[in-house]
Amino acid sequence: MTYHSLILDARERLFQAGQGEQAAQLLMVELCRQRDKNLYILMNEECDKEIEEIYKKAVIEMEQGKPLGYVLGYEWFFGYDFIVNEDVLIPRCETEELVELVLQKFDEKFSNRDHVTVFDVATGSGAIGITLNLEEEKMDVIASDISQKALDVAYKNNEKLKAHVNFICGSMLDPFIDRNLHCDILVCNPPYIPDEEEMEHSVVDYEPHVALFGGEDGLKFYRDVFEKAHLVCLEHAFMAFEMGYQQGKALMELSRQYFPDACIQVHKDMSGKDRMLTIEL
Repeated sequence: MTYHSLILDARERLFQAGQGEQAAQLLMVELCRQRDKNLYILMNEECDKEIEEIYKKAVIEMEQGKPLGYVLGYEWFFGYDFIVNEDVLIPRCETEELVELVLQKFDEKFSNRDHVTVFDVATGSGAIGITLNLEEEKMDVIASDISQKALDVAYKNNEKLKAHVNFICGSMLDPFIDRNLHCDILVCNPPYIPDEEEMEHSVVDYEPHVALFGGEDGLKFYRDVFEKAHLVCLEHAFMAFEMGYQQGKALMELSRQYFPDACIQVHKDMSGKDRMLTIEL
């Protein structure tokens, strides 16, 4: 079979399995890239037998709901390929926008500083903190997660991508407070899905629940951070959070209770949905 015919055969199957219209082609693109092959040049040629065998096995896994990132063992984020497994969430493109927002705010508030301390809270694979460190060398990043298994993945990404992030294990801000650490920037993509919200099987069956669900209303971990932020944030610190697209109003109201004098904004993502909250103290 040609590369093209293999993709056509898999496209409808994966689409019906809820993997998205481009999943079949993305899978083949990555398998070819790993072997220094350009799919778009080879499209009508006979498929390499090794690639064909791996591709067919991967399609079966994805038909059963396994996300592409877990099938490949990595996910692209901000131009970097991050190792992922079922101990960490797969980084989403919306989270790239959170990183862009933090870098923009850094330029506005801290660009004249030699060093800025950044806390990446609930780091998972390390995607946010590692990317910030790689993109801005002035950022001294310390990242935390409650899951040691997640931190093991983050350590590997830190080493592979040659970043210089420090990691500590613990729940939200607690490990920073225990060590009497303080930050200029706090960035957090916490678990924010309400406990009873229905999710796609590919998410619930494969991704770690500890990184998904945020209590009855999805705001449990925001409250936790808001309550303790004064113990870690330096004067004029900046905080940035990712959130569910339906949580903008609730989080704006909640954050005003804790930070009545702060500049608080809800930012939309590329799809026009509420996705990020910033708090400038």
